[in-house]
Amino acid sequence: MSVMSNVVNRIAWDEKGLVPVIAQDANSGNVLMFAWMNREALEQTLILKRAVYFSRSRNRLWFKGEESGHVQHVKAVRMDCDQDVLLLLVEQVGGIACHTGRNNCFFEEYDWDKQDWHVVAPVLKNPDDIYKS
Repeated sequence: MSVMSNVVNRIAWDEKGLVPVIAQDANSGNVLMFAWMNREALEQTLILKRAVYFSRSRNRLWFKGEESGHVQHVKAVRMDCDQDVLLLLVEQVGGIACHTGRNNCFFEEYDWDKQDWHVVAPVLKNPDDIYKS
């Protein structure tokens, strides 16, 4: 068994062969996004030191930044105590992690007084300028 197999086999994959992944900015500590990985995505991430996820909507590997250029250079990969969640500490190129043009995907916050969601982070770049296709 290869070293990579030993590493990948430590993960408690779900019934679909996926594991949830949180991407966090290695410098600021800000949580950038949540995604999924399959075995191949994790292997590619470890080999390339670049975030590679599994897109459930496209049913294929998703090399973060493949369309936008906003790649994530992986500085560390951590596994939680139950071995069923991964945390990537990343350097986010271009400062934009979200397809909405924001620096992270967690831009809506619940307002207890209004009992509704409101946007707390601005659009930094128009998504139409990021995704030409």
